[in-house]
Amino acid sequence: MTSLLTDGDWSGKIHLDGWRDGGGGRADVLEPATGRTIGTVGVASADDVRLAAEKAAAAQRGWAETNPEDRAAILRRAGDLWHQHEAEIADWIVRESGSVGLKAGLEIHTAAQECYEAAGLPTHPTGQVLASVPGRWSFARRQPVGVVSVIAPFNFPLILSIRSVAPALALGNAVLLKPDLRTAVCGGVALARIFEEAGLPSGLFHVLPGGADIGEAVVTAPPVRLVSFTGSTAAGKRVGALGAEHLKRTHLELGGNNALIVLPGADVERAVSAAAFGSFLHQGQICMTTGRHLVHSSLYEEYLARLAEKASALPVGDPASGTVALGPLIDENQRDRVHDVVQRTVSAGGELLTGGVYEDLFYRPTVLADVQDTHAAWTEEIFGPVAPVRAFSDVDEAIAIAAASEYGLSLGILGDAGEAMRVADAVPSGIVHINEQTVADEAHVPFGGVGASGTGARFGGASANIEAFTETQWLTARADIAPYPF
Repeated sequence: MTSLLTDGDWSGKIHLDGWRDGGGGRADVLEPATGRTIGTVGVASADDVRLAAEKAAAAQRGWAETNPEDRAAILRRAGDLWHQHEAEIADWIVRESGSVGLKAGLEIHTAAQECYEAAGLPTHPTGQVLASVPGRWSFARRQPVGVVSVIAPFNFPLILSIRSVAPALALGNAVLLKPDLRTAVCGGVALARIFEEAGLPSGLFHVLPGGADIGEAVVTAPPVRLVSFTGSTAAGKRVGALGAEHLKRTHLELGGNNALIVLPGADVERAVSAAAFGSFLHQGQICMTTGRHLVHSSLYEEYLARLAEKASALPVGDPASGTVALGPLIDENQRDRVHDVVQRTVSAGGELLTGGVYEDLFYRPTVLADVQDTHAAWTEEIFGPVAPVRAFSDVDEAIAIAAASEYGLSLGILGDAGEAMRVADAVPSGIVHINEQTVADEAHVPFGGVGASGTGARFGGASANIEAFTETQWLTARADIAPYPF
């Protein structure tokens, strides 16, 4: 089997109807764990984006008319290829994004499942027969949007790209992908190479790494009709405003400050294990990370002691060199922001039980006790391995505290299922997990948040993806030309 990502045509290039030099030059690919340069990618220019959008629009018309079975076959081949090239892609995810091996394997498994799920879309029913006047048939049918732009972040670079790219292509669209420059290989190049090998026709998929200027360009390019954005709430607001200005549909999956509520009577040992996973997986750099721990007062002291003990024992280090639980944060800016939030919280009265220190980009798992409404660690999305914890006296108080956040992405509730169902009904959230922590995703389920966590758009599952990546057309038909009074 040939290698997918050894240095070759893609090194130092963008994917614009094939591999070519980008108008924005080149960028080094850095390994956050070591600071070493491990590759080079091309950087797109605004002119590259405009050209890619034009080529995508031209290619999309024929793609939409392609036999649905042929489109499905390409998506199935792409799913198989993720498995066939799992080892080398996982190595890039580990080294480029600082992921531990478990998380890298999860990304590849999910990427394959996204392609398999998308393979069912070309032949999925996409219309309705509507009531009408006698002698006229009336239909609502779903048609491809045309050109879709996908803007994906660094934290889960493969999943958060493929979950939009695969269904958009399967439904007859062309795609422009702008991956984060920090993870442009595993979040961009890998997708282009997979779809090349799967036989996707030329011109339908373009990978355009770059900064905010390229993000703006893939939103405003005239052929683009829809933008699928995953990233911070602040950046999402700018994308949404730009999309509205240019009359583009925008799907915004944004940040979170997710609560984990530990009800009275919960198994503390299991609750702490779930909580540690929710707060510390991938160094807390996940939109669904458990960012607020609400623990009933009867369990609070034991929970704190066990969580601090577990956090202090978790190994932190280079995920490419051995078995660790946490790798590095993505860069110095992110590390400094995390540390600033921790310091501001401690200065304001929060108690640091463990962590709060770092070496290079490796930040120790951190537990903060007695965190209050006004503390930075409670109100802000930290995007780091920090577990802020506070107590509540009764379930109504827990509901009020959890619902007070502007975010509404994921909610975890541990303990009595009946009581948890009452909490689930009362706290606004796009996702609720009873007796699980806050981080979860599957290719076939709807995914999205409310409030500052997004526009409520959903990814995943046939209905959600068809709604997201197609337009509704009203179509009528008569046997003869209708009579009119004019």
